[in-house]
Amino acid sequence: MKTNIPVYNMSNLRSYKNDGILVSRFEYYAELHKHLHSAHKHDFYHLVLFTRGKGKHQIDFNTFDLSEGQIYFMIPGQVHSWSFEDKPSGYIANFNANYFSSFLLKPDYLEQFSFFSGNPQQQVINLHEETVTKISVIFEEMLKEGSNEIPINDDLVRVLLLHLFTEVSRSVQYILPKQVNPYNHTLLKNFQQLIEKNYASLKLPKQYAALLYITPNHLNALCNDFLGQSAGKLIRDRIILEAKRLLINKDLLVAEIARVLNFKDQSYFIKFFKKYEGITPDKFRKLNTIPSYGITAQ
Repeated sequence: MKTNIPVYNMSNLRSYKNDGILVSRFEYYAELHKHLHSAHKHDFYHLVLFTRGKGKHQIDFNTFDLSEGQIYFMIPGQVHSWSFEDKPSGYIANFNANYFSSFLLKPDYLEQFSFFSGNPQQQVINLHEETVTKISVIFEEMLKEGSNEIPINDDLVRVLLLHLFTEVSRSVQYILPKQVNPYNHTLLKNFQQLIEKNYASLKLPKQYAALLYITPNHLNALCNDFLGQSAGKLIRDRIILEAKRLLINKDLLVAEIARVLNFKDQSYFIKFFKKYEGITPDKFRKLNTIPSYGITAQ
């Protein structure tokens, strides 16, 4: 499908002796890659710690005020943009999805961290000064490894990244309910993964419940117990998010988007979108042009 939202991979960026990871001071990165200030996607994981700066950033149509000591995390496929009022400082790390695959026995290891959930409200975190200091030291250690003349020791960098994730996780107040049943938690994770793969073709909770070999009532109870939302809402939210990502592309007709998302016709898609968003797709499109963000003087 044609799209005017660019999707960047690691080869689009200047990597430091390694195609699997890029670590940099943010001010240098932002100046070198000015095209990344406007709306785009990554096919890699991405995180930034801001130590100075003012402005806004947007993740999947959620806008956040930038502040000192803030860190955010992104997973592949999310739409993102920045808007700075002054030149920001901090650190950035990008790494491929398979960067840990040969290092960890658990392929879903990163999913234990709430900030890799894909939920913007859990991905942007304001850290205490003590945690910022600890994480800054970790970033400096990774930068030091990349500045050596000898080849990068990827295992050392991976350990440093995992140390960073653990320090952030300890500072996050989002905690799973106590005495979580591991089986139910696994079921929920599997449901979320099935939504990601099938949201365009499967739109009913009973369809996912059948794939998980549980009843629709069990699935709904899981979602309410863990997330405070129904299974149907999780499915709808993912469909609407993808609709928004497609709608900001002015070159796509609403009828084309309806077809991609497997609605029976354009009219049904419009009614669905308006019911849950309160506005029509065309109205959303007019209010959400792709921003062309950059650094502007105060």
